[in-house]
Amino acid sequence: MTSDIKTILVIGATGSVGRLVVSQALKAGFVVKALSRTPSKAQRVLPPQVMLTQGDVSNISALLTAVAGVDAIVFTHGSDGSGKTGARSVDYGAVRNTLLALAGRPVRIALMTSIGVTNRTGQYNRATEAHDWKRRGERLVRASGLPYTIVRPGWFDYNDEHQHKLEFLQGDKRHAGDPSDGVVSREQIAQVLLASLTMDAAAGKTFELVAGNGPAQSDLGSLFSALAADVPGHLDAVRDSSNMPVQNEPQHVLDDLDAIASSAN
Repeated sequence: MTSDIKTILVIGATGSVGRLVVSQALKAGFVVKALSRTPSKAQRVLPPQVMLTQGDVSNISALLTAVAGVDAIVFTHGSDGSGKTGARSVDYGAVRNTLLALAGRPVRIALMTSIGVTNRTGQYNRATEAHDWKRRGERLVRASGLPYTIVRPGWFDYNDEHQHKLEFLQGDKRHAGDPSDGVVSREQIAQVLLASLTMDAAAGKTFELVAGNGPAQSDLGSLFSALAADVPGHLDAVRDSSNMPVQNEPQHVLDDLDAIASSAN
């Protein structure tokens, strides 16, 4: 169990999952920081104990202030249907810019992406490229050399009253593009993200998070322990399809990977 995490930065703190991460982290006794473009809005939706930094994920200077003194970062941000430009600048850009601001300083990372993130041919990804950009963000985290957990949740809050038994899947095989891929509550997503920061068994692992019929488990450690770890030095998750060759990536993405990897050395 990791016990040296005291201060957590939440990227996407005012979003529906981010607010729950903030609330749970404060209850657990962590100091919580958040980055917000409009602190007045953030003050309305976040508890007063949260330390706010004004700025957005495109502002490296604001991120330098936000990451100062933190021991862990939870990413719950999303481009919220803003198309290809938003997917690149937010889903990917937030991860890129935060890692560059860290400049290799050791922190624990919990990154939320999405179930189906390796599905490149579905209608959603063809229209938005959101899966591709989220996956590139995952690759940056793996390239950083930082201890991380990458969580790919199913459809938020589509679970019924009996669906609380968490299931950690790997290989990203569910590509229907609808709730049949898997469902899970926002509360449980936040719980898993936060728990991953303090459990050694969660480090270096990527998985899809869904809930099946049955009560919630009290022991998340056994679920993390049962997962296969990502292969050190590999950019994709351990059981992912190899359908996005790195050598075919845009040059600026390759440059970002090099810059992030170099900062870890």
